[in-house]
Amino acid sequence: MNTDFNLNFLCENFDFTGVFKEFKIKDEGHINSTYVLIFTDGEKDYKYTLQKINTYVFKNPDELMLNIASVTNHLKRKANGNSERCTLDFLKAKNGKYFCEDEDGNCWRCYHYIDDVYTCNTIESAEVFYNAGKSFGNFQRLLADYPIEDLYETIPKFHDTFSRFCDFITAVQEDKSGRADTVREEIEFVLEHEPDTKVLLALLAKNELPLRVTHNDTKLNNILFDNETNEGICIIDLDTVMPGLSLYDFGDSIRFGANTASEDEKDLSKVSLSLELYKAYTEGYLASAKDSLTENEIIYLPFSAKLMTLECGIRFLTDYLNGDVYFKTEYPEHNLVRCRTQFELVRDIERKFGQMKKITADAAK
Repeated sequence: MNTDFNLNFLCENFDFTGVFKEFKIKDEGHINSTYVLIFTDGEKDYKYTLQKINTYVFKNPDELMLNIASVTNHLKRKANGNSERCTLDFLKAKNGKYFCEDEDGNCWRCYHYIDDVYTCNTIESAEVFYNAGKSFGNFQRLLADYPIEDLYETIPKFHDTFSRFCDFITAVQEDKSGRADTVREEIEFVLEHEPDTKVLLALLAKNELPLRVTHNDTKLNNILFDNETNEGICIIDLDTVMPGLSLYDFGDSIRFGANTASEDEKDLSKVSLSLELYKAYTEGYLASAKDSLTENEIIYLPFSAKLMTLECGIRFLTDYLNGDVYFKTEYPEHNLVRCRTQFELVRDIERKFGQMKKITADAAK
């Protein structure tokens, strides 16, 4: 198998236990190149996850890794002696940082491999989604007292929905793709929802919502589930950890997880919000996080699902108007199909909003 890492360089820069035995390629991710390195002392194997940081996406690896290291170290201190499985454990390089740079400018990081776990790419039952909510809720609870001023904003305005709306307005005005006249209904939908894009930002500006440590990529496959208990034990893929609102993480989980259709479903009659899955995730999330959240954070949980879905749809439509320059597409209307799916989900969330509020209030009791 071909690799793009130099084993001698890595061994010189990281303090591995034992001698090198073999490696495996992990190809689940879309951003970083990932390998599992296996070392042995003759009696026991020692596994490490090796990743090449994508410095095209993350242009400041120092700030990136300082964020990740400080958050994982905070989680370790809360682990009561079980830190080997509850959070990622990064190795320090010989340069004192949590990554090293090779002669070609590639940046490498290593953490201890967590064994006897699995990940999920699809939600097969309400129980799985409950456990996911519980896991991300626990992540939020354990980091509730983290000093937020110590975190870098590695991707500015990542979930600033009004900023996304302004980008959309620019895309409509410039109409680089010449497609604006064909999507007037979608454009009007966004314009009608402009007030929604400002709601959480206004609450944050008035200090009525707190800044939190947010994961910003709360997909199901970013949780490691224990093989025996099926409990979510560790949150992974921490590259987008930065200051934000807890509501962003919750809302995005519902956006992708409680949708009855795929993100690029063309038949909008298949698109709806599953109240069963919304209930499962909300109950799991609040079972872990309730005591660490403010009253407003709990009240706005249903709205956050609507907002994150709206934001995602706006981003797809903006890219469609700009000529599909950001998201990877498989056919010319792909971003438009994605956009329509998100907007249909927004409509269904609006229809079911009263039920979502009741589910949330009951789970918070």
